[in-house]
This record gives sequence, C-alpha cells and structure tokens, in this order.
Amino acid sequence: MPPVQQNTTEGALAAAAPGLVAACAFASVSVFGKASFVHGTDIATFLVTRGAVGIAIIWLWLKGVPRAREFTPREKAIALGLGLLFAANVYTLFRAIQVIPVAIVELVYFLYPMLTGIVGALTGLDRVTARGVIAAIVAFAGLTLIVGTHGEGLSWAGLAFAGAAAVFRSAMLLVTRAALPTADPRDVSWYTMLGSTAAFVVLLALAGKVAFPTGAVGWSALLWASVAAAIALIAMFASARRVGPFRTALIMNAEPVAAIVLSWLVLGELMNATQWVGAAIMIASLVWFQM
Repeated sequence: MPPVQQNTTEGALAAAAPGLVAACAFASVSVFGKASFVHGTDIATFLVTRGAVGIAIIWLWLKGVPRAREFTPREKAIALGLGLLFAANVYTLFRAIQVIPVAIVELVYFLYPMLTGIVGALTGLDRVTARGVIAAIVAFAGLTLIVGTHGEGLSWAGLAFAGAAAVFRSAMLLVTRAALPTADPRDVSWYTMLGSTAAFVVLLALAGKVAFPTGAVGWSALLWASVAAAIALIAMFASARRVGPFRTALIMNAEPVAAIVLSWLVLGELMNATQWVGAAIMIASLVWFQM
C-alpha cells in the first residue's frame, strides 16, 4: 500500500509540474523585469525586447506542434485586437513594478481571477455563489492588511497601475471566453503577441530613444525576463492540456508566492509579518473563490 501512495503522489506532482513552471516563470518576468529597470532599461525598450523574444519562441513552438485547425479571419482580427488589451495589461503591470515592490504588485494584480468571476456573473457568462462573495470580501481584507502595513508607504499611482493591470487582464479573459471559445489558445497567444508588440514598437518610437541595460547583470535580467515570458506561456498551455484549465488556474496561485520569494532573493524586497499574514489570507481566499 505505501508504494501505491508514493506513486500517486509522484503522479500528482508530475501533473502539476507544468503549471508550477508557468507560475515561477511569470514571477521571474516581474522580478527580473524590475532588475533590468534598476540597471537602466526603460519600460518601452523592455516591452519591445520581451515581445520580440516571445514572438520568436512562440513561432518555433507553433512550427513544432501541428494546429488542430486553421484560425479563421474573424478569430485573427479578434486576437489582434486582444493584443491592444494585452499591451495595456503588460504596460500598466510594469509601470506598477517600476515604483512599488514586486510582491505587492503581484498580490494586487492577482485579484484578476476574482474580478473575472464577478464581472462574468454580472454579464451572465459565469455564476458566483454566496461562498464566492464571502471569499472575495476576505481576499480584499487580506489585501488591506498587506497594503496598510507597508512601513515605507506606497505610491498610490503604483497601486492604481497594478489595479488597472488586473482590470485589463480580466477584460482579456472575458473577451476570449465570449468571442474565442473554440479557438486554439496557441493561435490566440500568437496573434495577441503580434498585436501587443506592434503597440510597444509604436510606444518606443514615440519615446524617441532606446535604453538598454548597462552591465552583464542588467542584460542577463532583460534576456531572462524575455525568455521566461515565453516559457510561462508554453508551460501554462501544457498544464491546461494535461490537467485542464480549472486545475491550472488553481496551480497558478503559486505565482504571487514565487514572486514574494524571488523579489526577496533577487531584489532584497522584504515583507513584514503582518503582510505575510495578509498574503496567506488573500491567496487562500483566491483558491476558495476558484473552487
């Protein structure tokens, strides 16, 4: 009997592995993105580099794995339009990361599953129970603990950018669910990446300058953040194929935890004990809400 239990545990860990890789990779994008800012990269240069590397990697991925069916012209147009929402999502997220600790940004940003569920219920796309409402209230209470006990004070603009990023992310998920319910997620990602990167190229042109990082540490942070973004996307879809989108969404709650740990190791950003309690309350409430 014990060997069977061990095999079952190992099988569960193997099934969860792609989702955990995705969560850690997404956290890496945030943390190493901020590290590249510290070493001189500006946000427009970072976003164009991230997009270009992501396009190259996703193109190779699409070439290596055959499509189930071709994308229709209508689906292409919608996915390219989603690229503008994605550009707004990523831009506001990294504007927040520029000015407040990564861990705080990630925790505010991770309200997006809850926002998606609430708006989905209001528009008839989803259903939220009384337990879901209670979980949402508790999660916001946890977030209040995190934000309210930050010893050095927080930029309200940074918090607003993080909240906006969550809103844009929720909008992307709702539009995808309503307009592209049967589309291959890889094709959606490909055209969304093309649309968002085109928007970032325009942003870079308007900025009128390119600001790459200085030194090996800055370049390593920029390149790893760019590669990690593509790895995260591929691993997330691999997880969805292996264990389904619902379990993948639950596993992805590891992302803010990974961001908290990585921001401490890489950036030296610390949270106090009350904030750890608030983070635990918030993440547990998110899992409860999704269940």
